[in-house]
Amino acid sequence: MSSILIVTDAWHPQINGVVRSIERTAEELEAIGIRVEFLTPQAFKTLPCPTYPEIRLSLTHRGIVRRKIEAFDCEHLHIATEGPLGLLAASAARKDGRPFTTSYHTRFPEYVSARLPVPLSWSYSWLRKFHNSGSGCMVATRSLEQDLRERGFLNLMRWSRGVDEELFRPYEGSVLPEDLPRPVFMYVGRVAVEKNIEAFLDLKLGGSKVVVGGGPQLEALRREYRDVHFTGPKVGEELARYYSDADVFVFPSLTDTFGNVILEALACGVPVAAYPVMGPLDVIGDTGAGVLSQDLREAAEAALDIPREHCRKIAMNYTWAASARQFLDNCIAARDLHNSMIAEARAAE
Repeated sequence: MSSILIVTDAWHPQINGVVRSIERTAEELEAIGIRVEFLTPQAFKTLPCPTYPEIRLSLTHRGIVRRKIEAFDCEHLHIATEGPLGLLAASAARKDGRPFTTSYHTRFPEYVSARLPVPLSWSYSWLRKFHNSGSGCMVATRSLEQDLRERGFLNLMRWSRGVDEELFRPYEGSVLPEDLPRPVFMYVGRVAVEKNIEAFLDLKLGGSKVVVGGGPQLEALRREYRDVHFTGPKVGEELARYYSDADVFVFPSLTDTFGNVILEALACGVPVAAYPVMGPLDVIGDTGAGVLSQDLREAAEAALDIPREHCRKIAMNYTWAASARQFLDNCIAARDLHNSMIAEARAAE
């Protein structure tokens, strides 16, 4: 396989794990000679997503998306998200008999139910139909794979994640205010309702709490939690330096499927405190690089004793090169499955 088109509704200016994952995967694929193209909301007129204006919803129709897919002339189509572009791309692919894969990045039903009174069963029914219409659905962890299989999702494929070990590493010096009491308990990520950030902010902890990131809840939380240090969004080396300045990384989310930020924190030598749920269970598990507990305060305080060098050692098990190779193998397997099914159907005629 020499070329792949990735269709994604999640794109810049968003800063999240989906965007970072597909960008880094593309970089690694291009390094081994695979041409990677993107079809994103930047190619269309858009409108902001209600309650989350950073997400842009594309205003287009199937015919236009279909023609753009054809113009890219790629061997394989991968649909990264279930938004307007993803839905239209899947519809166009089915109409043309084109094989495609999807990926399940976000626990969308839980995300919706945090905002609207929509039953989880309705959302999962719709998502199951969408992802099962392709030749393979890529998932990041064993826990997610098991969960989706029990919900009737088919052709599940493992696609793990990586971390940039050169960027995310321990740094000397501090980027936090000198008068900020230690220890520092830090959250990094989107500041949005589905991240369950208040569970962290409400903890009775000594030292200081720091929140790095932007999102629709940022200003409201700033007003409510005046004793918390909110930095706003950070990227690149500046972000890595913030991670490195923390004593414990607190991950309060109950809805993430993986948590790229967990790997980034570990690579910077920072132990993790989290709930024993999907994502933390898969990445931290029994590695000793963090503490998982239903009592998040207990986990945060216990994580202070974990050696920082051990945390980085665990993170080094995840590379973007291996992640990209796994992604490519999935694309090839999905194409082969599609061709095999066509051959069987023709033989049965």
